[in-house]
Amino acid sequence: MSSVRSSQSQHPLSADQQDFDVVIVGGGFAGLYMLHRIQQRGLRVRLYEAGSGIGGTWFWNRYPGARVDVESMEYSYSFDDALQQEWSWTERYAGQPELMRYINHCADRFNLWPNIQLSSKVTAADYNESTRDWRVVTDGGDSVRAKYCILATGFLSSGDIPKFEGLEDYQGNTYLTSRWPHEEVDFSGQRVAVIGTGSSAVQSIPHIAEQADNLVVFQRTPPFSIPARNGPLDTEFEKRVKAMYPEWRRLQREESRGGFIAVNNEPTPANDNSAIAVSEEERLADYEMRWQSGGLCYYSSYIDLLTNQQSNDTLAEFIREKTRQRVNDPEVAELLVPKGYPIMAKRLCADTNYYETYNRHNVQLVSIKDAPIEKLTANGVVVRGEEYAVDSIVFATGFDAVTGAISRINVTGSNGQDLNDYWTGAPRAYLGLLSAGFPNLFFLDGPCANGALVSPMLLSEYQVDWIDRCLEYVGFGDDACVEVQPEPEADWMQHMHDVSKGSLLYLADSWYMGANIPGKPRALLSYLGGLESYRRQCRAGEANGYEKLTVTRSAEATLASGG
Repeated sequence: MSSVRSSQSQHPLSADQQDFDVVIVGGGFAGLYMLHRIQQRGLRVRLYEAGSGIGGTWFWNRYPGARVDVESMEYSYSFDDALQQEWSWTERYAGQPELMRYINHCADRFNLWPNIQLSSKVTAADYNESTRDWRVVTDGGDSVRAKYCILATGFLSSGDIPKFEGLEDYQGNTYLTSRWPHEEVDFSGQRVAVIGTGSSAVQSIPHIAEQADNLVVFQRTPPFSIPARNGPLDTEFEKRVKAMYPEWRRLQREESRGGFIAVNNEPTPANDNSAIAVSEEERLADYEMRWQSGGLCYYSSYIDLLTNQQSNDTLAEFIREKTRQRVNDPEVAELLVPKGYPIMAKRLCADTNYYETYNRHNVQLVSIKDAPIEKLTANGVVVRGEEYAVDSIVFATGFDAVTGAISRINVTGSNGQDLNDYWTGAPRAYLGLLSAGFPNLFFLDGPCANGALVSPMLLSEYQVDWIDRCLEYVGFGDDACVEVQPEPEADWMQHMHDVSKGSLLYLADSWYMGANIPGKPRALLSYLGGLESYRRQCRAGEANGYEKLTVTRSAEATLASGG
């Protein structure tokens, strides 16, 4: 990172820099695009980022093998065609270093750095009812005011090491996948434990196993994982996508359930058939085709895979059998085969040689489903009274997803309402964008939208554009204010409930439900209606001058629109 970029966090704000039109919290893809849109309007804006660099999830998650599980040609900004045409990815699924190069390139290209303040963690945001603005405080001592506050804190950005008994007694090295060191970690000659088998573990375990003398994997719940089939990006595929990017993006937004349309290097709209309405031969042919294509393309397979248990079982058993074929030892294979919950009720993993790693002589699998980790000792991990001595422990223990990063900020709205208290039991947010009692506060990739189940780039862009239009309508004068009342918010939550009725997601203890965090209320955190349905609902929210919101327009905005 250049000295120019890193120095942004070292300059305290002068007295005339204490007031902004917009403060953005979070420097991932969503926050940076929001910053770009606000800058285009020539407004006063400051983006605070806790890390020493931008990138959000990809700044922190730099463990061995870290890469995106959405195809690179789809996991990229679509708002600027020149950017789409000039950038070339090297791999089908971009690795963490390449994703960092991309996001820094975007910050350079759109001149975002002057309004970014790094190494600045926002600790509090308080709404002032008399001035109708927000006071935002950082751990570095900044206290600024802004008409609008936008929390772009990410839905997979808050990770912690579980509070194992004896954690402080352990004398070896400890690593958390979601807070990986910036310097290279070399496990050569070591005995290593990995705790957890979610996506981060599935990606990192094959790399760790190649270095370590011995690797012990502690698995509670085996995931469903599909071969990623990663490799150098097919240049002909890249040319074809770039030549048809407008249509490709339209298909992502309008004719897919989640924005994933690439199957065997072809744009493939979602399958609207039931898995049990077709012949077994046709169904197996579709599953095999997607298996050979690799990655997450099963999300665009039969429409009832997450609503019909019988349909779900057909895919689950297909993947289970494929998994068994990848592991030499039948007993180990059976431990790795996921059972007891529907496929895709937890996010699918996309792997490179994950199961094959268990065929190595230096890798051991320990199931902790029925006998959890008892404690850590000075030397290692104890399960069923047996100590596994290790030199390093890698905690691949997941995230406090969707709400975790927001909950760590003391957000106070009207009448002293605390956001965490307001969300007790389950978060509530109209369209996933605004919560009642918190005027001029917006969420990006937050709860009650569908970030967990759709392409995050497309959702982020759509939400940013929606907020941008809303701010333009309301304006930035002293009296400008936009908020949602409890009734529209309740209507949205009812709609979320109605759409999710019968969903098999409720049958798994996943981060979709907040069930992976001890003490976190079990509640569906995301909208299940699909990307186009969400867009349709958001368009309705803009109708007739945002009639579902309570809006006080500033004089400047009213004059500008002629209203």
